[in-house]
Amino acid sequence: MSDVVERTLSVLPGLLGQHEPGAGPGGAGGPARASATSRLGSLIRSITALTSKHEEEKLIQQELTSLKATVSAPTTTLRLMKECMVRLIYCEMLGYESSFGYIHAIKLAQQGNLLEKRVGYLAVSLFLHENHELLLLLVNTVVKDLQSTNLVEVCMALTIVSQIFPREMIPAVLPLIEDKLQHSKEIIRRKAVQALYKFYLIAPNQVQHIHDKFRKALCDRDAGVMAASLHIYLQMIKENSSGYKDLTGSFVTILKQVVGGKLPIDFNYHSVPAPWLQIQLLRILGLLGKNDPRTSELMYDVLDESLRRAEINHNITYAILFECVQTIYTIHPKSELLEKAAKCIGKFVLSPKINLKYLGLKALTYVIQQDPNLALQHQMTIIECLDHPDPIIKRETLELLYRITNGQNVVVIVQKMLDYLKESKEEYAIINLVGKIAELAEKYAPDDEWFIQTMNAVFSVGGDVVHPDIPNNFLRLLAEGFDDGKGDDQLRIYAVQSYLALLEEEDALYPQKLLQVMSWVLGEYSSLITDVDPEVILTKLHSLLKKTCVTSETKAWIMAAVTKIASRTSCSKTVDKLIQEFSNSLETYMRQYVFELKHLCENKVLMKKFLPFDASCNDMVVDASLSFLDGFVAEGLGRGAAPYKPHHQRQEEKLSQEKALNFEPYGLSFASSVSSSGITGRQSPTVLSFGSDTSGNSAETGHKETNTLKLEGVRKLWGKEGYLPKKENKVGKENEPQTVACGSLLAGQVGDPPALRSEQVAILSEEDKEKQQLASTLFIGLGSNAGVSLMGKADTSTQKFKRKSKINETQNIEEASDFQNAAASDFGPLLDTVPINMEDCEGNLHTRLRKASLCSSDIVEDNLAFETPQALKKSGLDQRLSDSRLSQSSLFADSNIEIFQPPPSAQCESASKTPLVPSLPEELKELTHSEVVELCQNDALALYLCKVWTDDSLLLTVFVSNKTISALSAVNLVFEEAEHFQILESPSYQFPVIEARSVEHCQKCVWMDKICTQGVLSGSLNFQSEMETHLEFSVTLSLLDFIRPMEMTTEDFGNLWLSLSNDVKQNIKMSSSQDSLSAALNTLQQKLKLHIVDIIGNEGILACQLLPSVPCLLHCRTHSGMLALWFRSPCSALPDGLLYQCQKVMEES
Repeated sequence: MSDVVERTLSVLPGLLGQHEPGAGPGGAGGPARASATSRLGSLIRSITALTSKHEEEKLIQQELTSLKATVSAPTTTLRLMKECMVRLIYCEMLGYESSFGYIHAIKLAQQGNLLEKRVGYLAVSLFLHENHELLLLLVNTVVKDLQSTNLVEVCMALTIVSQIFPREMIPAVLPLIEDKLQHSKEIIRRKAVQALYKFYLIAPNQVQHIHDKFRKALCDRDAGVMAASLHIYLQMIKENSSGYKDLTGSFVTILKQVVGGKLPIDFNYHSVPAPWLQIQLLRILGLLGKNDPRTSELMYDVLDESLRRAEINHNITYAILFECVQTIYTIHPKSELLEKAAKCIGKFVLSPKINLKYLGLKALTYVIQQDPNLALQHQMTIIECLDHPDPIIKRETLELLYRITNGQNVVVIVQKMLDYLKESKEEYAIINLVGKIAELAEKYAPDDEWFIQTMNAVFSVGGDVVHPDIPNNFLRLLAEGFDDGKGDDQLRIYAVQSYLALLEEEDALYPQKLLQVMSWVLGEYSSLITDVDPEVILTKLHSLLKKTCVTSETKAWIMAAVTKIASRTSCSKTVDKLIQEFSNSLETYMRQYVFELKHLCENKVLMKKFLPFDASCNDMVVDASLSFLDGFVAEGLGRGAAPYKPHHQRQEEKLSQEKALNFEPYGLSFASSVSSSGITGRQSPTVLSFGSDTSGNSAETGHKETNTLKLEGVRKLWGKEGYLPKKENKVGKENEPQTVACGSLLAGQVGDPPALRSEQVAILSEEDKEKQQLASTLFIGLGSNAGVSLMGKADTSTQKFKRKSKINETQNIEEASDFQNAAASDFGPLLDTVPINMEDCEGNLHTRLRKASLCSSDIVEDNLAFETPQALKKSGLDQRLSDSRLSQSSLFADSNIEIFQPPPSAQCESASKTPLVPSLPEELKELTHSEVVELCQNDALALYLCKVWTDDSLLLTVFVSNKTISALSAVNLVFEEAEHFQILESPSYQFPVIEARSVEHCQKCVWMDKICTQGVLSGSLNFQSEMETHLEFSVTLSLLDFIRPMEMTTEDFGNLWLSLSNDVKQNIKMSSSQDSLSAALNTLQQKLKLHIVDIIGNEGILACQLLPSVPCLLHCRTHSGMLALWFRSPCSALPDGLLYQCQKVMEES
């Protein structure tokens, strides 16, 4: 350590005095420079001589106090300020805050000479982050330096721009940096390309117009400029490879020149020509040639040449070989290259060096999806790696085995993973492996007993670091079941029995996650066990509650289980004892749970309705915008209460109040959760463009941890690279090397064995026989004739636990609606889900699927389609309806039109008559419309309604049918004044005469006057026959009835986005059918009438308007199976309403 300090001190005089006037031995600057060097050197020596952290803190605080006084003094010269900045940099590097010097660093960059400006820029780049408010003070300095004729000043300005620069100020410097692409000096051009690469990462939409200049940089005469442009192209090709296929020839030519040593010798590293440039080009070629035979054919020669030349025994050549292997197995296959790549992998795997062995296993793991037989050639080496002393080698070997798992070897592989977990103490390895084990158990479980035992082992070994998705998925599988109805009960019964056996052990300590799973299973399905008294189960749960090791969260799960079991028993002494014991508990939450349990036990009828058996899978409509609180909110605002601030706005205010710099030791300087919106100001939606290259084979550890287990919204498939349907059948099996039989190769054999080895008869020891036997069980099913089942490849075997989508069984909504609203908020964790019910209507009315309304419990939810029946067939809605067993005539039976039932006598009479079916006028039939639905009727009249969605309004077409044999006169139709809707013309209409057995109609244009998710438009029909008759009706209109697509360009979208202030953000989990951004956007476009403005990589922008002209913009981005939605609109309530509709549409699809 001391020699490093000495060398550092020997270099510091050059940093502090380089190119300064008077820097000679006898110059005027000599003593001051010596003083500056001695002060910094003295500080470093003093710190290195200390023996404790406390002494270091005391010394640094004294130094910072001295520096603060120096930089604040008006007499401090720029030279002294430069020396103080160097010492401040050192203090910041040690983790001590020196925010008082930030503004002085900016002043030094603005006012000093070249050396002082250089130190000032260096300090700014180390002190500040790109969202720091002080950076705005540096913008004018950067602009001035970019326009300077001094090359050093231009370089410094470009360097600071490529490191940190506020994205709002990019337009101020972008034209100047574009001009620098034509500069005569190559260093300026290279730094300009690096700055544009930074801009592309933080705001790609602002540099889209200069893609042609990127192509010129790629063809630049200087190799450094060309190398810098590859970073931009690698990023753009990752997002959209099809747009750059025409550049394949250019990249191939560049790689040929690099491999051939045509670049200057300065680019060589250990006699290897430009190795990092080769790696970049190989990655680009792999992306361009994937699933493209024509493009791949252009690369075969240069890839062969790269493999041939990279034979120097050095780490950098191994890196090149690794990239070559990945590229060869990524592009369209060629047999000769595949053989060479396989030999290269064999050399790595058989190498005695740990680093090369790891690299070989890594490559083998990658290519095993394309060539599963390659694992057979190295099966004995893989077996040996399972017992390797290096834990990294063992972990990568388990990853390889995970990739080759199938139904025949799952038991052995899972056991190996569990053995490693019991020995491992690393939290990351535990989280990663338990996710893989849970996935394999769910997909390939041979029987129920093994599955339950394996999951219990996962929860026991994984402990409380297990990702919440794993127990969530397990409980969801138990609740939903699979295709075999009898198998559901068998699985649940065995789970209950296993957990009762675990609870028999008195002194056993189980992780909290396992206790929560036990509680939920016993509460839901303990009644399936007929030979065990419920009192016994309640006693065991009661004993758990009294243990000190049980957390408050787990106690909530246990109390929920006790309540469910108690609902199925007439009386229980254990429940009475529990209520008496915890009624005076010091824990508030326990007193609350006991209070709820006590009152439920007093009303068993309510308790059974409140806690139905096996109702955890019933869906529940959630009003995300909480529209039922609108009146309460309006009342509070009227009394002067403060308006609600969205989460992102509160986060911005919090960040603005915090100190600008807060370095946490060994912590990330950036929030990993995109949804936490810590970005200040209003920017383009592309500020969320972060890389999401998370590798997901099973449990995704990048998700934010939560403290509660949820049964709703968990992922049903296990990761982006797992056994998703979109990955199946994509990898062809042609050109595969000939299959090597299991157990036919000995350890050390790679490719063609020597003749001597083939003639020699080896006598295997007992250890070798055990390895051979283990290999035969691990690699079974990998032959060419066997049904190979790899992660990401087509699986010919059926999944053991194949979940089914349950259709909610028919129940009565009126029975549930009375107590759901009153009790849902009072019973907290005791209530898992609320069932959705169906209602059977009488007479000839169609069956309606009904759910609890957002505005009123009497209003049926809006499911009116936006297309004609012919268009519905094109969009696939008819298939969905047929799956739900709804007839074509009942397509709009679930409309938002409340039907008042006529008396039974009137139904019988009207049924005997031939009904008059109204139809739309010819000019309206071509427009998007709903079916004609009956509103109300009596003996004389029938009232029908049809919604027509025009471009500028919602057109309500009302039909009045005269069922009598005489004409009716003076029939008045009147719409009542509504809170949320506005009828553009007169709200009333009079039919002068309606002839006998005929139909008349009128039309009313409606706008939404006040934003709501749903609203009711009521009215009445009056006419005079023998006596005055009055019929009432109501129509439920939804927000989607008034949403229309809004066409615009991407530029207009960006300008409008920055002008809008009300926004809402939300992450929605994407279903398996929505495996891509385009599929999700198409769903939103069809169901919500949104216009897709543009799709850029994994981001998309959409626009719509609320009639007549209230715009709403939507920015979507996919990351880790989630769809991030960001709405902006001038109306504060519109984003919330559309967000609720988006959530409902995504769940339904």
